[in-house]
Amino acid sequence: MRGLSAALAAALLAPVSTLPAPALARSRAGTPNPALAQVRTGAPGRAGRLAAGPPCPNVPAPATPPPQPPPMPDPAARAVGGAALATAGLVTPPSAPAPPPVTATSWVVADLDSGAVLGGCGPHEYASPASVQKLLLAATMLPRLDPNREVTLTAGDLAIEPGSSAVGLAEGGRYRIETIWLGLLLKSGNEAANALARLGGGPDGLAGGVRAMNEEARRLGALQTHAVTPSGLDGPGQFTSAYDLALIARACFADPAFRRYTATRVAEIPGQPALHEKPFQIQNDNQLLDHYPGALGGKTGFTDVARHTYVGAAERGGRRLVVTLLGAEIPTQRGWQQGAALLDWGFALPRDASVGRLVRPGETTSASPSATVAASALAGGAGLNGTATGGAGGWPGSTPAAAAGVLVVAGGAVLLARRRRQAARLAATSSALPTPKLPEPD
Repeated sequence: MRGLSAALAAALLAPVSTLPAPALARSRAGTPNPALAQVRTGAPGRAGRLAAGPPCPNVPAPATPPPQPPPMPDPAARAVGGAALATAGLVTPPSAPAPPPVTATSWVVADLDSGAVLGGCGPHEYASPASVQKLLLAATMLPRLDPNREVTLTAGDLAIEPGSSAVGLAEGGRYRIETIWLGLLLKSGNEAANALARLGGGPDGLAGGVRAMNEEARRLGALQTHAVTPSGLDGPGQFTSAYDLALIARACFADPAFRRYTATRVAEIPGQPALHEKPFQIQNDNQLLDHYPGALGGKTGFTDVARHTYVGAAERGGRRLVVTLLGAEIPTQRGWQQGAALLDWGFALPRDASVGRLVRPGETTSASPSATVAASALAGGAGLNGTATGGAGGWPGSTPAAAAGVLVVAGGAVLLARRRRQAARLAATSSALPTPKLPEPD
């Protein structure tokens, strides 16, 4: 394992500059975080001791325990994009001004065109994605689905938790796939996510769609990302990182259709005369578009576990930057406002400033034939409804990592079960993916 980690890390490292690292990363309450220290130390023979950067500029915010502990850190995955990014603390270019204080537990600012990572806070720290996971769905399914194709919404597509984020699509309604994309990216519709994953998932439907999302994450180099639900609703074994989200966002913004959808302010959902459903308008929940000059779009997210998550991009002076943030609270600033502050910080840096880079699609898998197995192990091997998924080859169930993944999934399932609101609601959504809470507009 050490040989594989060293080989993968050596293949992906780029020359970077970092601040000195005399201080330990601290918890969001401003006190030393024992759990974080344990993650940095790691288990003997597994992670080893990880780099500690200066504390992230987080203002105090209440911590929310995840439904299960994240996977053990892997040095190779944490070093993707550069050795300086393998820290739980702050990493910025030398002589750079201090970034603005935000409540996000992790964040990254990167250049969409050059791929330079301008700075970050715990870039490779595990976190729950909430609805920003819909960007991975977009990166996966946009090339697969004809936007002009008309499809019928099924009962399974609408099997989401009552009150959860939805566009308002009707069961049995006929919609163009382009309309469903707009519902996904403007209003964070969970029924839209289910439909798109099902339609792009091949013979296995929704399960095939989620499997394709995980394959796309590995192709992009997002080794710390594992999807369990297409919408980002919380599920056991579902994780991402701020760095991975930057990779995914870069892939999305390379697609002209995505750029058009995510920048759309208002769209109309057509009526369904046969179902006595009238047409209605939807508005984009991403307020960066209305309040930040040069905004290109992005995605908001929220669940009880993930807290506020955000991805946003903007252009200034011919330079396109993206910001990703996870685990934010909003006592004074909403997620998009924190993103805007970090974008301002990034645009103020010299064009050649960087602490790492976004790897190219396929780079990590070509660096090591075992990278896909490593990525699955990092995600705990959790799949739909707690089943194992490991890509085309399946989950290597005989390994110690697989056994740990089974224990993690089991523990997460127990905690999630406690969070379900009531038995009647659970029965009504038995065909939906496991989820205690829904994403909401930020």
